[in-house]
Amino acid sequence: MYVIAVIRYRKPLEEVLEHQDAHRAFAAALRERGVVVASGPLVPRFGGAFLLRLPDGTPDAEILAIRDQDPYVKGGVAQWELLPWDPVNGRENLDRA
Repeated sequence: MYVIAVIRYRKPLEEVLEHQDAHRAFAAALRERGVVVASGPLVPRFGGAFLLRLPDGTPDAEILAIRDQDPYVKGGVAQWELLPWDPVNGRENLDRA
C-alpha cells in the first residue's frame, strides 16, 4: 500500500528549520528501511511531502506511529495529512523504486 503524507508547517519557517536536520535524518532512516519512496519540501516552501510504501493491510495505528515519530510533529512545528493511495497507472514503476 502507498500513503501520501502532506506535511504542513504550523510555525514560521525559522522555527521549522530548527528541527530540519533531525527531520531529514528521520526521513533518511525511513528510506533505508524501504518505507519512504521519495520525500522533500513543497515549492513554495510551506510544507513538504512523503510518499510512503507500506505492507498491504498496515494498521492505521502503525501509520500514525510513523507520523508521531517525525521531529517536526514532536516539535509541534508541522502536521501531517495522511492520504492512503491506490495508484493504478504506473504502480509497477513505484513498486520497482
